[in-house]
Amino acid sequence: MRKYIGEFKAFAIKGNFIDLAVGVIIGAAFSKIVSSVVNDIIMPFAGMLLGGINFKSWTIELPRFFNQPEPINMNLGVFINTVIEFLIIAFTVFLIVKAINRFKRNQEEKPAEPPVTTNQEKLLSEIRDILQEQRDR
Repeated sequence: MRKYIGEFKAFAIKGNFIDLAVGVIIGAAFSKIVSSVVNDIIMPFAGMLLGGINFKSWTIELPRFFNQPEPINMNLGVFINTVIEFLIIAFTVFLIVKAINRFKRNQEEKPAEPPVTTNQEKLLSEIRDILQEQRDR
């Protein structure tokens, strides 16, 4: 049992796990922002342009079977809102991944600059080389 606890502790402390947790939290917050943008800004504007359609109340009543007392509605407007939210989030993630890949590619293409040596380092290197020659004799 201690072995499993130790393995879990090592897993939980790893940077990838913490990065994933932070990503999930930020993603949830971003999802709420996108939902608000779609529901409170985009869809009312789209409804106004389409003649005053309220997408949230846009439903299709399904036929009643087996003498159902209540109608069953298919919430088409809510589905459209969800699809638009998904497209916005997917496009945003695409842009973020594209920017990260570009940054990584630029980092890989840059040659590593040789370290700048000072006069003091040069002198110490010369002294080291002279001492090495004397030992070798």
